[in-house]
Amino acid sequence: MIDVQQITKRYGQHTAIDRVTFSVAKGEVLAFLGPNGAGKTTTMRILTCFMPPTEGRATVAGYDCLEQSMDVKRRIGYLPETPPVYQELTVQEYLRFVGRLRGLAGAVLTTAMSREIERLGLGSVQHRLIGNLSRGYRQRVGLAQALIHDPPVLILDEPTVGLDPKQIIEIRELIKSLAGSHSVILSTHILPEATAVCQRVVIISGGRIVAEDTPDRLSTRLRHSEKIALTLTRPPGDVEARLRQVDGVLDVHGNGPAGHFLLESHLGKDIREDIARLAVTNNWGLIELKLISMTLEDVFLKLTRHEEELTPGSDAAAGLASAVNENNMGVPS
Repeated sequence: MIDVQQITKRYGQHTAIDRVTFSVAKGEVLAFLGPNGAGKTTTMRILTCFMPPTEGRATVAGYDCLEQSMDVKRRIGYLPETPPVYQELTVQEYLRFVGRLRGLAGAVLTTAMSREIERLGLGSVQHRLIGNLSRGYRQRVGLAQALIHDPPVLILDEPTVGLDPKQIIEIRELIKSLAGSHSVILSTHILPEATAVCQRVVIISGGRIVAEDTPDRLSTRLRHSEKIALTLTRPPGDVEARLRQVDGVLDVHGNGPAGHFLLESHLGKDIREDIARLAVTNNWGLIELKLISMTLEDVFLKLTRHEEELTPGSDAAAGLASAVNENNMGVPS
């Protein structure tokens, strides 16, 4: 549904994005992650036909973003970070205006307005001026304008900014419900949001794609060992030495008196049953035995911590991009 091939954008001597390539399948929700200045907004603007790439090609629903921009715009709904609302209009007036711009009229427009007002919980404020609404409600109105023409492709830039916790949950559920019927690119700094709603993640740093995969696969590829949290109420003085004797244990870290330990084992080897048996047999007071996964936040920080070194054209950036390609869009070791 979305296909980006080797797009580059330069501003004079500055390269904002460098040979960015990724795709979004029909019905897929993709998270587009990166630190400030990484190239996320530039990529979004190219996909929405706001600006052309210097090099490369991007298509949406089979239409070229440069050569067939009007066809692309008809098939996308776009929510920028700052919602594009007219504050002097009421919610109803604004949605009617946007719907007409999108070619809707009559009963079709009325039905579309009612659908989005109900879906986004705007019923209680539909007759109020947008300028008098809270930021959270303005964000909802921005989402309504992106959805009113029921586009096959949605591009959402920080869609939950300014929302309260309840509204954030509601919007995340809405985005998840769109999967299958819409292709969605979600640009966000909120990493739990990407984990909650997205099936795949693209991480951009220094203008280059440094990783592309599911959150689980990204964490697996960056892990060098399994990690297990262990809590005991009655650990003996030699507990660490005895834990190290368990087959597969690589190392043990802990605070003996407090009874908290971190065990490392060979990647792919689950030692929890053996550890539990040892603790129970010796009456160590087993309280907790939990496998620790690498979170998306861990992955993000690990891949972007050298952002300044990964400037487009640098040897480090070229090496990282090469490693990513060799791993079939995975994460370099």
